[in-house]
Amino acid sequence: MFKHVDYLQFQAKPEKPDAVLAAKMQELVGGQFGEMTVMMQYLWQGWSCRVPGKYKDMIMDIATEEIGHVEMLTTMLARLLEGAPNEAQEKAAAANPMLGAVMGGMNFQHAIVTGGGALPRDAAGVPWNAGYIVASGNLLSDFRSNVAAEAQSRLMTSRVYNMTDDRGVKDMLQFNLARDTYHQQQWLLGIEQLIQDGFTENGIEDSNAEFEHPEANHTFYSFDPASRAGEGRWAQGPTLNGKDEIVYVPDAQPLTDDKPLGPAPDPKLFVTYDGQMGKGKPGTAAGATGQGVANVVNKIKGALE
Repeated sequence: MFKHVDYLQFQAKPEKPDAVLAAKMQELVGGQFGEMTVMMQYLWQGWSCRVPGKYKDMIMDIATEEIGHVEMLTTMLARLLEGAPNEAQEKAAAANPMLGAVMGGMNFQHAIVTGGGALPRDAAGVPWNAGYIVASGNLLSDFRSNVAAEAQSRLMTSRVYNMTDDRGVKDMLQFNLARDTYHQQQWLLGIEQLIQDGFTENGIEDSNAEFEHPEANHTFYSFDPASRAGEGRWAQGPTLNGKDEIVYVPDAQPLTDDKPLGPAPDPKLFVTYDGQMGKGKPGTAAGATGQGVANVVNKIKGALE
């Protein structure tokens, strides 16, 4: 259950309408790293969290705050769009305000679709989609994704902050910048807490580590003979998990003689196939069905063995 308080977390009061700025700020609402993304990402992580207590509560607290940040931004956009498109283009094409708005950079849909409201889209008009969010069920992996999301969100907010002289807009964005600064720290401190509580040994996601290739988990491969990557810390010294010393391999070569070729193709579908890989299986519905049955049989055999 969610409860709604009829006040914004922080004020969203622009000094004057600015439809062009509203179009830019759409990125902060519905962009890949906008507030809608972090809101949905944290909500999904919180709902999926199977560690009751402080971890789940912390995720849900930040997720709920992000709902409020979306509300702040949509309120700000509605106020920036007040009177648009007329006031947005007083100096240009006064007799044709819609044309003037487009010439000046206003988002057409703010006037046509929402009647002066925000959209769940980015600044280019691309609809927000759930593919932007990360919710793996693994707290360590998710917390690292959250740090990156907050960093990118803050960077975009900072850039928009430099695009306006409106004191009211800047005031709200200063609050948002501060929250993104702290939220980055919350997720990093969450990783420290996971280590302290024994959920992870060193903050590196290493599930099934016992099955890793024993050399590849501490080797830096360089694929350019002139590369200077070996000068960096990532190519020398102890690994972060403290288990090995990093090995640097300059001008790396293939570790196998396996070439990237698929199975022999169906000559009926690949007319340029010269036959040197052998006879390909016919790409017919009957052939696909037969292969599917064979796969099932092989799985059953494997399970019995």
